[in-house]
Amino acid sequence: MTSPDARQLILFAGERTIAEHGPDVALRDIAVAAGQRNNSAVHYHFGSRDGLFVAIIERHQPAMETRRSALLADHEASGSPDTVAALVEILLRPMFEVPYAEGSTHYARFLEQARTHPAVGGPDLNEPRWHGTRALVARLFKTLPHRSPALKRYRMQAMTTVMFALLADYERQEFTGETDRKAVQDNIVAMLVGLLTEPVAE
Repeated sequence: MTSPDARQLILFAGERTIAEHGPDVALRDIAVAAGQRNNSAVHYHFGSRDGLFVAIIERHQPAMETRRSALLADHEASGSPDTVAALVEILLRPMFEVPYAEGSTHYARFLEQARTHPAVGGPDLNEPRWHGTRALVARLFKTLPHRSPALKRYRMQAMTTVMFALLADYERQEFTGETDRKAVQDNIVAMLVGLLTEPVAE
């Protein structure tokens, strides 16, 4: 349990086990999946179930925020106007890249299972660590077609819920090649843009 690798093993096992069995899976099952002989290993390293959830998010969050900020800077440098499609693409692109570059296999499915946890569904975007997401959400809010603030907030919340489900389905798929993979990514972006912009029928 005191191995320097134990914490990382529990993070990977927690992500996978929660993705496969839900957020209420026994912590001892996560410890076993991580190869830890002490059933209290999760408590030892993370303090609680909530601590583990937060740590799984924070394992990828810095790199994703850095990537979002870089994509947004490239967008600004190009002189392109803010559109809902461009901003959703920037928001989503790191989700297709960062977790898997960092060794994850079940991150989107973990998010789908844990989406009601405050660390997943309701982070405080005023915290400095959410700098990229905060900038994108603010610009999306301004760019959305004319809606009441309440309706804009509702659409944004709905987009988050649908995004987690679509990303989880994406993660489950087997692709025939990069062209196939990119086509699915583009379709996910397009569906989320439609969710944000489609007018309510009169």
